[in-house]
Amino acid sequence: MAAAAASLLYLHSPARLPLTTYSLPSLHLPVSLPSNSLSSSFTHLSFSPISKRSPFPTNSSSSSGFYVNAAGEEKKKVLIVNTNSGGHAVIGFYFAQQLLSSGHDVTVLTVGDESSDKMKKPPFTRFSELVSAGGQTVWGNPAEVGKIVGGAAFDVVLDNNGKDLDTVKPVADWAKSANVTQFLYISSAGIYKTSDEVPHVEGDPVKGDAGHVLVENYIADLSFPSWAAFRPQYMIGSGNNKDCEEWFFDRIVRNRPVPIPGSGMQLTNISHVRDLSSMLSLAVENPTAASGKIFNCVSDRAVTFNGLAKLCAQAAGSELKIVYYDPKAVGVDAKKAFPFRNMHFYAEPRAAKEILGWTSSTNLPEDLKERFAEYVSIGRDKKQIKFDTDDKILESLKVVVTV
Repeated sequence: MAAAAASLLYLHSPARLPLTTYSLPSLHLPVSLPSNSLSSSFTHLSFSPISKRSPFPTNSSSSSGFYVNAAGEEKKKVLIVNTNSGGHAVIGFYFAQQLLSSGHDVTVLTVGDESSDKMKKPPFTRFSELVSAGGQTVWGNPAEVGKIVGGAAFDVVLDNNGKDLDTVKPVADWAKSANVTQFLYISSAGIYKTSDEVPHVEGDPVKGDAGHVLVENYIADLSFPSWAAFRPQYMIGSGNNKDCEEWFFDRIVRNRPVPIPGSGMQLTNISHVRDLSSMLSLAVENPTAASGKIFNCVSDRAVTFNGLAKLCAQAAGSELKIVYYDPKAVGVDAKKAFPFRNMHFYAEPRAAKEILGWTSSTNLPEDLKERFAEYVSIGRDKKQIKFDTDDKILESLKVVVTV
């Protein structure tokens, strides 16, 4: 039974299968697919930075100065309101990269002050890459977005910051008054109600009082020419400053047991951030098709906790030791002891595939190899890390740690 529980489950998300369907005796890894990073194509392009005297485009109308780039698409002016912390910050960075590589004008407004300690972490430490490609980076309070950008005109605004209506409302109201033609919002797949059927698909019941839901409803009522909401889940990728795969690497490279709550067979969804940015970019390219739609901003495969741990160990070339525990029995808060929800929790990107023609490029085995190489390159494998909660769990289980 222990061997079966530790086996990998990494499979295509079916439409609406009951939970019991996933107890399969034979499992498989995906075929390795080539995945060119955004940054690689990004470096082959050169752009002329916008003048420092006039840091924003100041067209009196967003429709004037029509431009068609090399790909034959309209060049657009995009404002990304980006959070200054958490896992979502990297979405704005990758999205800006992709837009710039396609020839669009991009301004990233990050919450807070450029000199703050938060800006000393990725992805903010890589913002020079955006500036080198012709993008603009500014800082401030999104509630004062109109004051910050002055008379600048934008075709598209992405709010990748607010989790509640009080935070997003000033940005959305300003965008409406400024005649922005497309408003995009990064919501969350966490707003779905717990269901006996997985995965979550667009249209499934959501928690009506959730902050992200109130924002989605408000934006819909503003009647933008085009608007869309994107619901991401867990993500990996260079520049992410919220632990996902790193949590597993931290334990694996130090020859420590990996404590997993429950059986480890809980299903979740891990997406590479390039998938999220590519979905957003397709919405910018197809505003009519995307208008009024909700998109699960996730990859199209699921993985078990056991499977993710196994893939991380394979990427690190190290032995894996899993220890299972009951959070209540050992007296720990699973939310603080483990980086994922202790339940089946994953969504399917059905709408993006059907409406935008989007395809996922996430390939966990290969992506995790890249992530481990960066993990080592920044020296995190040698960093002093406290494992107080782990030790409490292991002590309760009478598991001796030999490092």
